[in-house]
Amino acid sequence: MHPMKPRTTRHLSARLGGISLLALAALTGVAHAEDAPPKAEDSATTEVVVTASRRLEKARDVPVAVSSLSGTKLDVINSSGLDIRVLASRTPSLNVESSFGRTFPRFYIRGLGNTDFDPNASQPVSVVYDDVALENPMLKSFPIFDLANVEVLRGPQGTLFGRNTPSGVVKLTSAKPSEVFGGYYSVAAGNLGTVNAEGAVTGSLGNGFSGRLSGIVQRRDDWVTNLYNGKKLEGYEDYALRGQLRYVSGNFEALLNVHGRKLDGTPRLFRASAIKPGTNDFNTGFDIKKVRLDSPFISQSLDSIGSSLQLSYTFDGLGTLHSITAYERAKTESSGDIDGGVSTIVAPTLYGTFFPVATGGTTEPEEFSQELRFETAQFGQWRGQFGLYYFDQILKYNELDYLNNGDVRHKNHGTSFAVFGSAEYKATDALTLRAGLRYTSDEKKDIVWGRAVFPGTTLPVTTKVDGDNVSGDLSATYVISPNLNWYARFATGYLAPAIQDRVNFGGVPTTAGEQTTTSYETGFKGYAFDKMLRYDLSAYYFKTKDLQITAVGGAVNSAKLINAKEAIGKGFEADLSLKPTDNLLLTASASYNGTEIQDPVTAVATCGSGLCTPLDRTYVSGGTRYAYIDGNPLPQAPEWVANLTAQYVWPMGDGSRFFVYGDVAYRSKINFFLYEATEFTGKAFTQTGLRGGYVTKGGLEIAAYVRNLEDNIVAESGIDFNNLTVMVSEPRTYGLSLKKAF
Repeated sequence: MHPMKPRTTRHLSARLGGISLLALAALTGVAHAEDAPPKAEDSATTEVVVTASRRLEKARDVPVAVSSLSGTKLDVINSSGLDIRVLASRTPSLNVESSFGRTFPRFYIRGLGNTDFDPNASQPVSVVYDDVALENPMLKSFPIFDLANVEVLRGPQGTLFGRNTPSGVVKLTSAKPSEVFGGYYSVAAGNLGTVNAEGAVTGSLGNGFSGRLSGIVQRRDDWVTNLYNGKKLEGYEDYALRGQLRYVSGNFEALLNVHGRKLDGTPRLFRASAIKPGTNDFNTGFDIKKVRLDSPFISQSLDSIGSSLQLSYTFDGLGTLHSITAYERAKTESSGDIDGGVSTIVAPTLYGTFFPVATGGTTEPEEFSQELRFETAQFGQWRGQFGLYYFDQILKYNELDYLNNGDVRHKNHGTSFAVFGSAEYKATDALTLRAGLRYTSDEKKDIVWGRAVFPGTTLPVTTKVDGDNVSGDLSATYVISPNLNWYARFATGYLAPAIQDRVNFGGVPTTAGEQTTTSYETGFKGYAFDKMLRYDLSAYYFKTKDLQITAVGGAVNSAKLINAKEAIGKGFEADLSLKPTDNLLLTASASYNGTEIQDPVTAVATCGSGLCTPLDRTYVSGGTRYAYIDGNPLPQAPEWVANLTAQYVWPMGDGSRFFVYGDVAYRSKINFFLYEATEFTGKAFTQTGLRGGYVTKGGLEIAAYVRNLEDNIVAESGIDFNNLTVMVSEPRTYGLSLKKAF
């Protein structure tokens, strides 16, 4: 069992940690600060450089729909100390949500993702952090800080990126060590006891070595009252540290990255009967600052450590050999009240459920990967890349039922091996052709044993799956004019066979075969109005066959992994940047994503206790209501996603300046589950942020910020177990910040 730790100790340690980090950075900054202000934000005329093709290239030359976030935009959206979910809606077609809070993000690109909440769930969006593909969702939650940029690659990316990328890639790249001494510190403090402090220092260590040390402290007070026992919940303390050591000698370069994290807080709060039956409105009396949870254990912690070693050697006239060796592991504990309320016979009255629930468990992912990749030099009109990739994962976790003395244990072992290659041919001065292939072979084995509550199978039980696939891409880029490129791309993607190993409450291990995606895409990238406007426009269509879905049926309290026949998606995306004057920078992005499940046969169990209002064709079998999912949109797939930002700077004569930055993020309504129900339709959501302040001539930034200005609260996801339980968005936060680069 995992009782909560005393809050007083956690809060004191967080304050000391934050003060120490800020003091160290401040002293360093005072000693070495330059008189010049920090580097100004990039203008619309600046070329965006990306690594979507595993090379440094101009974004407009890459035949992939890719968006890049960096600088002020990243700083602003993370002002209030939130986690990686802040990236949702910040680029076209991207959504991120979680039913575990800060420890288990689920990513969706162009509507394609996976809503499953099991630790062994596979996701079709890959998160690549510092060139290392992270498989387990709990590793994907590593905090975002001291980043050079974030790139979101849309559509299948399987040729050059390892592990499960049929929907796309979220690629995070840390700022690298520099030979020049420098760094920064930043601290923000606001309501709800929120602190977000980070800093970095970098410089030469002599004899070809340079280093960079960066860290972050994020915390928040417990601000939600549990009416059941008077305790406070929803706070957290999150620490992360990253050290990098770089060595360069002639044609050889090495980069060692060691990083770790420690999180202590509470899990995502499930809110029982929060929705009024027959609507998707909050129930009478709903208050985001109150819950009534009867679980004796409500706690969450995560400890992780990881490292990677990147080596490269350039052979003169031939190309560069790259090696990336990586190891990641974590231990996560999460315990709570999964039905979100107190047992009562009057559910769905606010806070009411039909029986008590207290569950939890510990998850321990451990991952090793090795990639060898050779990047050729330019040989006339040709250049290319080819390589090998190996991945090995051991995943251990247990499911604890505190009230019924249940303890189910799982051990999963998965391996993947791939061979890949990509070639580029410059057919003419204007036309460039690219093609790539990847062969992947996967094996997974799962063992379940222990003490199950109402087991559906005799334990222990072993389940195995394996599969292989050949995926690839073909593309063309044509330079219409010096300021306009057109591209077209055909690509296929692959999601390995999967295992769902729930055995409680009549469940049995289930499997799903490989999922494949075929995608078609075209677009234009370029400049207009004397390079005041930069734009990236794309349109796409994809078909995913044998869609891996988890049929979570609240009515039978079970989950079954199956393959639906297929799903299609189509839409368009726009990414714009406009600098009409030297002092004003505007950006805008928008996407339309239309998705549809096409399977006239498959039906899934609907909500428990019959409380919701299904909108699909249904039938009843064995006392359970089932809904056909044919024609439904994919879950967590908003049709519209949009983002607007505006930054205006008033320079002063002495080198100082005032500034204001505003941003608006929007997503349209979403469907929580495979079936459609009135109550489980999330409303459209708009969130506005503002930041304004003053930068001294010495470069010290003093600012005030507010996130979720309107204090919009909506249901983001749900549990259809035995009541109308949902998880909700973050409240309004505001505060003050200081930042200094040196």
